[in-house]
Amino acid sequence: MLNRIILIGRLTRDPDLRYTPAGVAVTQFTLAVDRNFTGQSGEKEVDFIPIVSWRQLAETCANYLRKGRLTAVEGRIQVRNYENNEGKRVYVTEVIADNVRFLESNSTASSQQQSNQAEPYSGDGKAIDISDDDLPF
Repeated sequence: MLNRIILIGRLTRDPDLRYTPAGVAVTQFTLAVDRNFTGQSGEKEVDFIPIVSWRQLAETCANYLRKGRLTAVEGRIQVRNYENNEGKRVYVTEVIADNVRFLESNSTASSQQQSNQAEPYSGDGKAIDISDDDLPF
């Protein structure tokens, strides 16, 4: 039998890092994955898939992933259930990540978010007035 999944999408929010009572790190985040077709309204449809990572991978995800970042996740689908406060059985389907790849560098992701800000060191093609005393060589 085989239970493997590979997803590529963007994070909908920053990962949520927590620790179990035994001290094991667990991170949860949601990946927005485009469908290959458009809906009746003509807009592209998106699936929002919950991802869970454990231990070292969880801490790495929490440290480096941010909302909007393009990410690939490889793992397995898990279905679990529990009884809620009202006594109803609730089923949860999620992907347990075995491998997470960051498909954009931090600089690429942050430059997209800061695209409206001016580059502080751009000279717009104009000469910069620096005296010889200011040069380190």
